Amino acid sequence: MAISTRLNEYLQQNHIDYQKVYHYHTEDSLGNAATSGIPPKMVAKAVLLLDHEGRKVMAVLAADKKINLAVLNHEFNAEYHLLDEKEVYRLFSDCEKGAIPPIGSAYNIAVIYDQQLNDLDNIYIEAGDHQTLLRLDHYAFTEIMKNAKHIHFSKTVYH
Repeated sequence: MAISTRLNEYLQQNHIDYQKVYHYHTEDSLGNAATSGIPPKMVAKAVLLLDHEGRKVMAVLAADKKINLAVLNHEFNAEYHLLDEKEVYRLFSDCEKGAIPPIGSAYNIAVIYDQQLNDLDNIYIEAGDHQTLLRLDHYAFTEIMKNAKHIHFSKTVYH
């Protein structure tokens, strides 16, 4: 499958440079990092949320982090919970199940991203399949996230 149709169109329309990084098939962002030899803190993942008023939001954070809903709920005076898996699959129908590109603007979804991603020179994102990552430099990532809110809302996952 490679890069999703909507993501590809969005990147082209916005003149965003990226490099493809192919890896063995994996099922999650930590697996992507491991098979690619990329530090997990440099792989951004998407978590789809729904607030108490039915609004969808994409939370973007590093693969080795876990979302802290209490922080988001407090910061935005909301009650977020995970979006139903079937709804996620419907929204991202041009992607393989579970391979969600963390670029909400390509799918008309509001985005909140973890501030820790601002400190990276390069960020790797899902391309829409389970075998391809896209490497974005800091400028490209901040350009994509220019309309997104960013705060610190993640905590470290210990394996």
